[in-house]
Amino acid sequence: MASKYLIKNAQIVNEGSIYSGDLLIEHQRIVKIGADLKVDGAVKEINAEGKYLLPGLIDDQVHFREPGLTHKAEIYTEARAAVAGGVTSFMEMPNVIPQTTTQELLTAKYEIGRQKSLANYSFFIGATNDNLDEVLKTNPMEVCGIKVFMGSSTGNMLVDDEKTLEELYKNAPILIATHCEDEATIRKNMEQYVAQYGDEIPFDLHPVIRSAEACYKSSSMAVALAKKHDTRLHILHISTGIETALFDNTIPLKDKRITAEACIHHLWFSDVDYKEKAQWIKWNPAVKTAGDRDKVWEALLDDRIDIIATDHAPHTIAEKNNPYTKAPSGGPLVQHSLTALLDFYHQGRISLEKIVEKACHAPAECFQVAERGYIREGYFADLVLVDLHKPWKVTSENILSKCGWSPFEGHTFQSSVEQVWVSGHLAYSEGKFDESKKGARLTFDRN
Repeated sequence: MASKYLIKNAQIVNEGSIYSGDLLIEHQRIVKIGADLKVDGAVKEINAEGKYLLPGLIDDQVHFREPGLTHKAEIYTEARAAVAGGVTSFMEMPNVIPQTTTQELLTAKYEIGRQKSLANYSFFIGATNDNLDEVLKTNPMEVCGIKVFMGSSTGNMLVDDEKTLEELYKNAPILIATHCEDEATIRKNMEQYVAQYGDEIPFDLHPVIRSAEACYKSSSMAVALAKKHDTRLHILHISTGIETALFDNTIPLKDKRITAEACIHHLWFSDVDYKEKAQWIKWNPAVKTAGDRDKVWEALLDDRIDIIATDHAPHTIAEKNNPYTKAPSGGPLVQHSLTALLDFYHQGRISLEKIVEKACHAPAECFQVAERGYIREGYFADLVLVDLHKPWKVTSENILSKCGWSPFEGHTFQSSVEQVWVSGHLAYSEGKFDESKKGARLTFDRN
């Protein structure tokens, strides 16, 4: 395939504005942005008239299930799904088998990424109650962050030893990303409903069991620890209105020590959807009330919440089809995150500029990703060309995640991802992949 591309007459969405322009890609990078560009030599020209050019999305929270859980998903399959959805870079979580809790296991995972991932990649190292020495060996220039489950989720990597948490927050060489739900609160609620229903707890009780109180108790503790030790803390998947008060919008993102993320499912669904969707929208933290959803939206739009991500976490259809106590939490989202956000744009909920800020620029700023997340001359050409007015329906036939289902199945999105460049390589174009080049390992500017 060509290594030089000239994208003509695109509507470029970047750094708070939209403007018409041309863009030249050469040797993995954006070489020139301007009007009516002319190029010498062989070049593949793309007519982008009427289409919108965005930076590739950076998803800071995915679970691609490799190694050890590859019956659900693989780095290969999920990275392809990501690219088809306009996600050009991902940061993947450590609750696999074996859990990514040593430098040796982290290195092995990076090797899988190098061999198999069509998207750019980084991997978190996982903290446990007894691996502090391993965590502190992490190279800040080469690893996205440390994942701490302050409240167990799938994989049960709960860190609940107070001394360990203190030492971790005090000494962490890089950003700590936390899953915040209070385990004791959840266990108490669970016991009550198991006594009443056995295994067949109605799914609409999920947000009652994994309650707003459980979320706030854990996230407020994480914030208190971070303030005490001046830790760089990032709280994942905020799902409640009460938690939004923990975050600040009075300082620029680059100066924040405490940041937060909202996920697609908490912006899209509410507890009324359990009646129809049941286990298919069972996530941890739970999808909560419409009021919580509105408050999360409010905090996202006023910059108390910094990033939009997916928490893409596939399970098989057979696993999901269990009764409440045995049906695992999580679902696939990475293929549909951008088109879901573009539906919100069509509904008037969010501007294109704000989508790009929250899903592209902010993850790059928050994690200090080197030379990605923006449309800038000299940066890597991670780019997505979208047609805002090309509807398509999600069916089992066009779902690319290995699990083969989606909570959006049957939904018609209003916009389509047309073409996706990963480090200058046209990896996806009009439904077809070019897998001749793999994605790159993300690097970080952390001085």
